[in-house]
Amino acid sequence: MSRSPLSRTVEILSDARYVQAESPRWDARDGGLAWIDMATGAFHRGRIEQGRVVPGAAVRVGDQIGAPVPLAAPGAGWAVAVDRRIVHVSDAGVVSPLVTDVAAAGHYMNDGGADPFGRFWVGSQSMPRAPHCALWSLEPDGTMIERLTGVTVSNGLAFDRSGSTLYYIDTLPHRSIEAFDVAPDGRLSRRRTVCKVDGGNPDGMTIDDEGMLWVAVWDAGEVRRYSPTGQLLEAITLPSRRPTAVALVDRLLVITTASIGLSEPTDADGALLGVEVEVGGSPASPWSGEPVR
Repeated sequence: MSRSPLSRTVEILSDARYVQAESPRWDARDGGLAWIDMATGAFHRGRIEQGRVVPGAAVRVGDQIGAPVPLAAPGAGWAVAVDRRIVHVSDAGVVSPLVTDVAAAGHYMNDGGADPFGRFWVGSQSMPRAPHCALWSLEPDGTMIERLTGVTVSNGLAFDRSGSTLYYIDTLPHRSIEAFDVAPDGRLSRRRTVCKVDGGNPDGMTIDDEGMLWVAVWDAGEVRRYSPTGQLLEAITLPSRRPTAVALVDRLLVITTASIGLSEPTDADGALLGVEVEVGGSPASPWSGEPVR
């Protein structure tokens, strides 16, 4: 248990510990929670009950899983970015292809999320890291459009409620939150820096109902809340050094963490954490396409 300077209590929500838990998603269809273990290629689903994560189904999808988004219809499953492609994972755990060979050879899919218009946005990274990766959108009709090039480590993204602004993190080399205008057809323009993120690497991000940005800061042991103009509003100190991503389940801020690369992990490293906040958030936007039949 840890407390922020504002006396927030951070709780460990999960019994399980993960190598690199990422991409928590609140599912509007059934109120459930989904997340991934990036390093093991596993997609997890469960529920939050009485302040604890109750795990449910888990399926190994590939080697390097990046991000999941729900489909719109109840029971329709999930679109999941994994390795160099995007697949459909049914509620029964059946994995089938949606789009193959998206990322270049030697690259792999990383963080992503859906916008209010039903597009699934996802980016890539590579090892060794260099600015030759990209950000794409999977359109509702199943086509894949490259939206941004010259990316190094595509990480957190969040859309405002109207879908007209994209907040985006390419973690390296600038360690910044950026913003883009988004046209109705998904084209990006007017790229600008919202703020630099000091003391660690900005990773996963979500947006709350006031339009403020919550960012997990890897190696800083913090989750921070920024205004859309870049003002640091709050920093919550965590008992885990490597938070990876965040989601708001109503007013519960759910934080995934990693134990990877730590020689002496604590009991909280690799756990799912939670902290109550005053301003809630909305469930994950869905991809509005359909699986291949």
